[in-house]
Amino acid sequence: MTPAARVQAAIEIVDLVVEAARGNGPPADRIVADWFRTRRFAGSKDRRAVRELVYRAIRASGDVPPHGRAAMLRLAEDDETLAFLFDGSTHGPQPITPGEPIAAGGIAPPWLEARLADSGIEGDEARALIGRAPLDVRINPLRAGLADPPEGGSPLALTQGLRYPSGTRIEDSEAYRLGAIEVQDAGSQLACAMVGARPGDLAIDLCAGAGGKTLALAAAVGPQGKVVACDTDRQRLSRLGPRAERAGAWDWIETVLLDPGREVEALGAWQGKADAVIVDAPCSGTGTWRRNPEARWRLTAKQLDQYAALQARLLDIAATLVRPGGALTYVTCSLLDVEGARQADTFLARHPQWQAAPREIGAGTARGAGLRLSPGRDQTDGFFIARFGLL
Repeated sequence: MTPAARVQAAIEIVDLVVEAARGNGPPADRIVADWFRTRRFAGSKDRRAVRELVYRAIRASGDVPPHGRAAMLRLAEDDETLAFLFDGSTHGPQPITPGEPIAAGGIAPPWLEARLADSGIEGDEARALIGRAPLDVRINPLRAGLADPPEGGSPLALTQGLRYPSGTRIEDSEAYRLGAIEVQDAGSQLACAMVGARPGDLAIDLCAGAGGKTLALAAAVGPQGKVVACDTDRQRLSRLGPRAERAGAWDWIETVLLDPGREVEALGAWQGKADAVIVDAPCSGTGTWRRNPEARWRLTAKQLDQYAALQARLLDIAATLVRPGGALTYVTCSLLDVEGARQADTFLARHPQWQAAPREIGAGTARGAGLRLSPGRDQTDGFFIARFGLL
């Protein structure tokens, strides 16, 4: 592919990403993969170059652009080399004409950028949300010694993990294949540390998904303990089994598929018995934009309100599972107070028998009854984490 053809290809892919964002279609990484799957003529260098252009254009457009060309023109405004490639050549984009639509810049759609500012995220902190994320791994103590982690990783100061450059193919390594390492952002590892699960504990992961935090908890409680992994998504929960087998933790993990609205019935056997419960609640994902920058085009104010209502309901359910003296940890990968500090404060107001019970994890900034991890200050994904103790 010529350089100009790569630009046109990126424009076509961003067109598809914009369409998907407006219609709740597939994520950008899947769109990119599907586009190349049907275009075998593109070599590995072409794929890397086009993918880089796609994500640069997405990150440069704060609000949903009119189309892919407008997003690419946003980049071309500050990049004369890129603007030169709008040359009308075969397979290349047509020349730029005066007055063409150009995507708006910024961090996010204006309403969402204002919500972030109200939550104390602005300036450099806001700009860090759309940077590029590294790849972090957690060292799995259950498989220690089976294989050394790949070279090129740097130690994570506050966790027993390693950080690799973005794009590292860690899944190709022997250490990953044998379960000696698991891909997990440093912030997520710190959230698990906040839980404080100990050997022999009964821990419940109420929103387990594919089980990243479940596996970390299973390593903490060990074979003398138990982790109950719950979720309403059968497909996501089904991915946990193979991961747990590889990690050497499957024997003391139990999965529970929840029926939305009937969670209490399914969890009856564990009412008031858990030493530790974690609620990694569904949320806006504002803390993960470095990995999924087009996600900020998908969120609406109505969806945000729905997330907040669901989070409150899940916290109330989780509170019934904890034994006296146990702890409940609330986590969202969001930097918005409506899903973080405000959610924690209203939980404590509804449940006077609970109190804030944070653990020192060596990172984060105090925010209400919990703490916030952010890409700008902590070089992690964005998280709000609060730990509550039952009196």
